[in-house]
Amino acid sequence: MEKEIVKPAEGRLGILVVGCGAVATTFMTGVLMARKGLAKPIGSMTQYDKIRVGRGKEKKYLHYGDIVSLAKLDDIVFGCWDVYPQNAYQAAVYAEVLKQKDIDPVRDELELIKPMKAAFDKNYAKRLDGDNVKDCATRWDMVEQIRQDIRDFKAKNDCARIVVIWAASTEIYVPYYEPIHGKLDTLVAAMKADDREHIAPSMCYAYAALQEDAPFIMGAPNTTVDIPAMWQLAEEKRLPIAGKDFKTGQTLVKSGFAPILKVRNLGLSGWFSTNILGNRDGLVLDEPANFHTKEVSKLSTLETILRKDDQPDLYGNIYHKVRINYYPPRNDNKEGWDNLDIFGWMGYPMQIKINFLCRDSILAAPLLLDLTLLSDLAHRAGRYGIQRFLSFFLKSPMHDYTKGEEAVNNLFEQYTMLKNAIRSMGGYEADEEVD
Repeated sequence: MEKEIVKPAEGRLGILVVGCGAVATTFMTGVLMARKGLAKPIGSMTQYDKIRVGRGKEKKYLHYGDIVSLAKLDDIVFGCWDVYPQNAYQAAVYAEVLKQKDIDPVRDELELIKPMKAAFDKNYAKRLDGDNVKDCATRWDMVEQIRQDIRDFKAKNDCARIVVIWAASTEIYVPYYEPIHGKLDTLVAAMKADDREHIAPSMCYAYAALQEDAPFIMGAPNTTVDIPAMWQLAEEKRLPIAGKDFKTGQTLVKSGFAPILKVRNLGLSGWFSTNILGNRDGLVLDEPANFHTKEVSKLSTLETILRKDDQPDLYGNIYHKVRINYYPPRNDNKEGWDNLDIFGWMGYPMQIKINFLCRDSILAAPLLLDLTLLSDLAHRAGRYGIQRFLSFFLKSPMHDYTKGEEAVNNLFEQYTMLKNAIRSMGGYEADEEVD
């Protein structure tokens, strides 16, 4: 087996976050607090998880950072774009996710993180009404301005490397349109022609990042990098891309619980999922066109885990419903409620209820840390294109749908893919199978 050559994580890593809302500020605050020793990055695989490397007498369990060269928390520099001009401290206080006592010790550092003007089109998020917005003549102008932002940030902060991650709101649904999204040259032509129907602002961020040698991660269910044109660009530039949609609450439960039914050979008649949340994400998703983007992402999980063609008696007729309800009193404290109608021996019905009272940004923050550090690692290891090993962190993992590939949504198979990639990049045998 040819060993992967991984460049060491030397110098500063700039993490540029699109969006400076609840998720982004919780992420930034947690990292800044953790590196002062004032908080623990609980929930982060890169900081806590141990995996086995070697077999027999050679077997040992190591943290990721002991297997591969990961960027250190001390080497991270944060930047962001947002439609609202408030600095990260003001935004963190406004979000009301964290208590004041958990923000104030890093207030000085957060106040220095001031959002750059966002590349924004109100038609893609009608509920947002900020004025910290770029004046862009065309979509191509939007790309050029974002590229300049990345160059300026990298130079000003003396960063060796940059990773760009989307933690902004869900855009309205942009279906894959082959004449434009199918090839890189047609995508670029559409940007230059200012095609605002087929080119979302998020696509401009992704294109700009990849042109500036920065891996790009899509943390919402937006189409963005999930098109062949972007795959082509990522391969030409030899850059990792990942997406889409952070897997935080309900879908995490679904991707972990559905395999229980599968391995126990219990049938499923229906799975009803509803969410209530009141943060800015909930406000944006209260718009039907934006909710549809999220719905497509959430609905994709079950079908690839419980394959109806393999077990038609058990999963041939599942009724799967997903709802999201904007409910301001809850703010960031999301409630995911699931009802499963299952059946067992001789077809007798049973029910399972799952009520997950979660904190959306608390679950999302470690995902941002892991996705950015592991994308940076993948880049230094020479990996490029869709990073399927990052599916573990994502609700609707990217895959080549033009060739009939299906995403891996089973949480335990995703974990195996993650472990194998870490082993391989660390010079160990990738010795577990996904079956």
